This record gives sequence, structure tokens and C-alpha cells, in this order.
Amino acid sequence: MSDKNDFLRMQNWYPVLAGHTFLTSFVKMRSDVIAALAAGETGEKGKGAAVRSIIEDLRQPLAAIPGNAFVCVDCCAPTDTERFALKRGAVYSPESAWKYLALSEKVRNAAAAGKAEYICLKPFRRMNRTREFRLFIYDGKLNAMSQYHLIRHFRRLEGVRNQYWTQAADFVDKIVWLLPVKTLVMDIYFTSSGKILIIDLNRWGEPTDPLLVRDWNRDWSSPAGMLLMEPPTQIHGDVNVSF
Repeated sequence: MSDKNDFLRMQNWYPVLAGHTFLTSFVKMRSDVIAALAAGETGEKGKGAAVRSIIEDLRQPLAAIPGNAFVCVDCCAPTDTERFALKRGAVYSPESAWKYLALSEKVRNAAAAGKAEYICLKPFRRMNRTREFRLFIYDGKLNAMSQYHLIRHFRRLEGVRNQYWTQAADFVDKIVWLLPVKTLVMDIYFTSSGKILIIDLNRWGEPTDPLLVRDWNRDWSSPAGMLLMEPPTQIHGDVNVSF
């Protein structure tokens, strides 16, 4: 593999890390399907041949998934769609799976840029936002770990921060021999049983969001540790406000 960062594409890392992530099926897209995706052809107003073909290709792997599925492409997920906002991206039919990929600006742009090659299908899982984290792995070691959803302070995380950090560091030590890229960003999820599952791998640096690390230009020789949203500030005493 000429570029080790190619490993960060899901279709490349999944066979290596399948035992540490969600069960996933991959459907390769023909060039005309990728073009239809880039054009945002949802298939609602008379399906073109490309859209009809990919819907049929999706039918069998979707039928093998019990209940709803989560569908994305190999380089990004349709997190910018109404479907994701309302139902966290859960879909049931191949028609709706394709529709919400085509409605995503992120996915369309990825297809137009030649970055999308496969459609990826996983059993839908309603994940607890307090158990999603972004790991910053520097030279093969866990350097920083950020709360993923920066919507607010989660008080329950204070009580498990040391436990989660230790588990994540041990997890990285366990799997690092499988990674041809030793400096990378990894998104993970703690299941209710305490198992760590990989959600995605990302390149180090921009455009990957550093979240609570804030700045990619920090001194990475010193670990940043576990980073959580701070509790809201409470102001005590007499407060005078003038306008």
C-alpha cells in the first residue's frame, strides 16, 4: 500500500479490525452510481438505471440485517440530513437508504470528489452519547481522549473518567500492532457491557475536528489525558449588570 493513510478508509481497516467494530457489509458502487450520488439523484421522480441498479444491490444485504440499519459511504456518514437529526439515521428499505445518502451534502461532495467507493451497511444501534469518544493516538500511544458530543457537561462522566481512560489506553496498546498508521484519530464507543468498539478512523490533523483538544499545533510530547466538557459556571454573590 503506497499511502499508509489508505488504511484509514473503512473498506481497508475493517478486515483487519473486524473483531473490534460493528458488523458491516460493503456494497461497491459502479461509476454511474457514484455520478448519480454526486448529482443527488434520490430516485423519487422516476428512477434512472443507475439508481435502480444500486437499490437492487442494497436489497439483499439490508434484508440480512434484523430491524433498522445505519447506512453510510466509506468516507463519511449522512449526519447532515433531517433523517439523522430525527432518527439518528435509521433506515429500513433500500429505497430510503439510497435517498438519504443522496440528500446528504457531505456524501454528495465526497462522491463528486472521488472519495466514495462503497456503501456501508450496519445494524442500527441507538448509541448513548455519553459513551462516544475521540481518541488521539500519537506514535502508537493514547495521547488524548475527548468527549465526542460537545452538547453539554455530562456529570456521570466525571465518575468514570479514570476508568474510561485506562480502558482506552489498554485497548490502544492491544490493537496498535494491527495499525500501519501509528499516529491517527480513532472514534470509539463503550457498550453497556464495557466493551470498546471502533466507530471510525480519521487522519491526524485538519480537516479532522480536534474537539476538546482544540489545537492540532499543541505539544504532543506531553499527553493531554481525558478531556470533558466543563460544568456550567455558577456565579455567587451580588452581581451588578449595566447596559
